[in-house]
Amino acid sequence: MRDVQSERDYRHIEIDKVGVKGLRFPITVLDRAHKEQPTVASINLFISLPHHFRGTHMSRFVDILNEYRWRVHVAKVGDILKKTKERIPALAAHIEISFPYFVEKEAPISGERSIMGYDCHILATLDANDECDLRIGVDVPVTSVCPCSREISERGAHSQRGIVRLSVRFQGMVWLEELIEVAESCGSSRIYPLLKREDEKFVTEWAYDHPVFVEDIVREVALRLQRDERITWFLVEVENQESIHQHNAYASVAREKRGKRWVASG
Repeated sequence: MRDVQSERDYRHIEIDKVGVKGLRFPITVLDRAHKEQPTVASINLFISLPHHFRGTHMSRFVDILNEYRWRVHVAKVGDILKKTKERIPALAAHIEISFPYFVEKEAPISGERSIMGYDCHILATLDANDECDLRIGVDVPVTSVCPCSREISERGAHSQRGIVRLSVRFQGMVWLEELIEVAESCGSSRIYPLLKREDEKFVTEWAYDHPVFVEDIVREVALRLQRDERITWFLVEVENQESIHQHNAYASVAREKRGKRWVASG
């Protein structure tokens, strides 16, 4: 049959990314407590298409992923991208994996155990020189109490849920749980899926005693990441879903390690 996708194109425009998006797929994620954790991901798999190809073969992306069924995780990402470049004419290959990750948490006073989910991602690119750029990240909810509100109010202070979004490049092994711990330690209080009354009292009072602006959270997270010798680049975004304002509060910090110095990263 005629291979229309492989026909020559004369417009001389390379396509940055073309492929499949939103493919739901079972994967296995490395788990610090239990070694592995099965979950379901939404996967985007793309190539950078040379200008002389009219199109690409979309079915091949799915074929490649099917060869790694249940075994798609950080250790396999480089292999998946390499195979993609080999089977589909490409300048580079890109994969974006988004998935829920579950951690058992213990309530601070009652000790009740429950499962909390976090939105996580793996992003990777294999470039024209077969060099792999890999990032992992997490979205972590926290509670923040406004220092200004607490200072000027005679009774109480306004608080809200914030989302700390972390994305890092690294050397060696970095666990998702470690990134979650960094983010949770920088808010006014951690968030739990299950709290008894004694836990609610503790969490409320703890948050009130540890007020933070969105700027405080993003700076504290950045400092902790800069102290980690494994981290070579990071992007931290914090967004507070304001409880008394129509708008949200937002702050971000991106840094790259060059030698022994941390510099701003675009």
